[in-house]
Amino acid sequence: MKPKSFKTYKVSREHAGLTVENYLKQVLQYSGRQIQKLTRHKGILLNGKTVYLQKKVKADDTLRVLISGDSAYGVQPEQGPVEILYEDDYLLVINKPAYQLVHPTGSTTSGTLANYLAYHLEQRGIICTIRAVHRLDRETSGCIIFAKDAHSQFLLEQQLAARTLKRTYWALVKGSVSPPAGTIDAPIGPHPHFANRRAVTAHGDPAITHYQTIRSFPDATLLELILDTGRTHQIRVHLAHLGYPIVGDGMYGVRSPWIGRQALHAVSVSFQHLQDQRELTVHAPLPADFTHAIEQARAE
Repeated sequence: MKPKSFKTYKVSREHAGLTVENYLKQVLQYSGRQIQKLTRHKGILLNGKTVYLQKKVKADDTLRVLISGDSAYGVQPEQGPVEILYEDDYLLVINKPAYQLVHPTGSTTSGTLANYLAYHLEQRGIICTIRAVHRLDRETSGCIIFAKDAHSQFLLEQQLAARTLKRTYWALVKGSVSPPAGTIDAPIGPHPHFANRRAVTAHGDPAITHYQTIRSFPDATLLELILDTGRTHQIRVHLAHLGYPIVGDGMYGVRSPWIGRQALHAVSVSFQHLQDQRELTVHAPLPADFTHAIEQARAE
């Protein structure tokens, strides 16, 4: 019989005094039905012992919660490189290379990051459905988070909605950006003429992008961007709408001899650790082609 698998959470001072039931509901976002199921399966342990739901927790207590194991990866495992930037019992942060899809879609069923991650986990004897918490375009490189179980995915998506999970990008754009810092608040919806594109439209979904100039060059600007929302192609659409398309973005601007793709890199992700709520930031180094594009912009 496969041994039971638990997630471990450390109670912070902020949550001391809550009952076990309220901690599960308010902090870990379990539903009443899920808590009943955990209770039936003796799936709630406080400091290593089965506990009543009305027991109050103290700072630094250890709460362990049973997780329902996955039986499949959801994709076909396939051998390939995976660069793990950070990993714990709840999630992985992967450095996605440019030109790779995050998961199978359409006619592409292999060679994706999800396929490679499934193989990597399979080799370690870990069976869990491949759950991407957010997305990156095929040509965009950098940080992407995968949850290891359904509840961790739910908690991370809650952070994403509450904007405590922050995604930071670097983009090299055409032109001298003015003003050097600001917020682009413009709704994004389907493009009126091209099915695979997005556009700023009056009836689109709310989309907010904050930008800050890192360095200015004669005919280009290196920007840092933080998303409040996660619309398809959001950064690319917003910057093109502003008049500063990303260097190499053939869909919303023009291709460039400096780089063979859009010069967009997810440089970091910040989030609250799911065990003890401490703030974590994970960085992805700039890939060689992006660094080369910056050098070309400087030389120009």
